Amino acid sequence: MLQCIIVFWLDLKRDKGQKRIGISTFTNFMAKHDRTGFLMKLIAENLSADRGEVRIFEKVSFELSAGEGMVVTGPNGAGKSTLLRVLAGFLRSSQGRVQLDGGELAPQSHFLGPNNGMKPNLSVAENLDFWRRYYVGTSNIYDALEKVQLAHVRDMPFNDLSTGQKRRVAIARVFVAHRPVWLMDEPTSGLDSDAEAMFAALVADHMNGGGIVIAATHLPIVVKGMKRLRFEGGAS
Repeated sequence: MLQCIIVFWLDLKRDKGQKRIGISTFTNFMAKHDRTGFLMKLIAENLSADRGEVRIFEKVSFELSAGEGMVVTGPNGAGKSTLLRVLAGFLRSSQGRVQLDGGELAPQSHFLGPNNGMKPNLSVAENLDFWRRYYVGTSNIYDALEKVQLAHVRDMPFNDLSTGQKRRVAIARVFVAHRPVWLMDEPTSGLDSDAEAMFAALVADHMNGGGIVIAATHLPIVVKGMKRLRFEGGAS
């Protein structure tokens, strides 16, 4: 790791005209590695989950390294949302294990559920400020809203927004505090085609910066290089 830092410093010193490229490369390199210098990797091995006496899914395994993502698809009741809740630590798996190299997954992940998680009578800024304090984040709320192209609604009551705007504000939660893993359940629900494309670009940017994204969805998320996990069966 020290050797890599020295190389980056020498490159910047030789050619100040390449400073922006050098810093960007260095930032991506650091984002993809934990403190020991190893590539961050999310591993799920033989996961099974039950709801009461009913087995929802079983023997699910996958690996995602820094800069990778996965779309989880399947019919209603097949276990997509349950898988995300197991990964987030909200539900205990019946079998198997989840491991994030370099630490526990829960404190290093954002979970975006199908509900937006916002107080309707608070302003957009007040809602995001709550989540920023909850996550112990330091990011600027205006910048987070800029990411989803909604800086102009900062002072509006959340309840006054359209369905699509509400979902975009919910997505802005992931930008009020940096966490490398995004766990997202139906993230594009309620979005129009332009907002879907915007979301796909945000996912691609997070992955390019070394992040990991897992999204459960019925709608297509077009991001180059994302893996696919298909659940079969489901409730009738």
